[in-house]
Amino acid sequence: MRPENRIDYVEIPVTDLPKTRAFLESMFGWKFQEWGDEYYSFNDGSLNGGLRKAHEPAPATGVLLVFYSEDLERDVVRVKDLGGTVSQEIFSFPGGRRFHFIDPVGTEFAIWSDSTE
Repeated sequence: MRPENRIDYVEIPVTDLPKTRAFLESMFGWKFQEWGDEYYSFNDGSLNGGLRKAHEPAPATGVLLVFYSEDLERDVVRVKDLGGTVSQEIFSFPGGRRFHFIDPVGTEFAIWSDSTE
């Protein structure tokens, strides 16, 4: 039985499924299952989700998916090497640091760390 009142599935609208898949596979090691030309499902190791074909990227003012990392500086380089752009440089906040980035097709994400260095 699944626990209630917890996020069970995340669906991300994207404009280019193959390009987003390649970025997320390389960046985070996600595995995907294709369900036709307009939907791919994934599991990140703890959460199931999907990429669905959209005509425009999700707005930056919408829901933000935030990933955890032990090495933000490494991941800034990885994002850029994989064709993403940093939209907000690393900044500190109570409890850690984080940065925001835009993937190659325009979806914004963030990566945080509880390390203050």
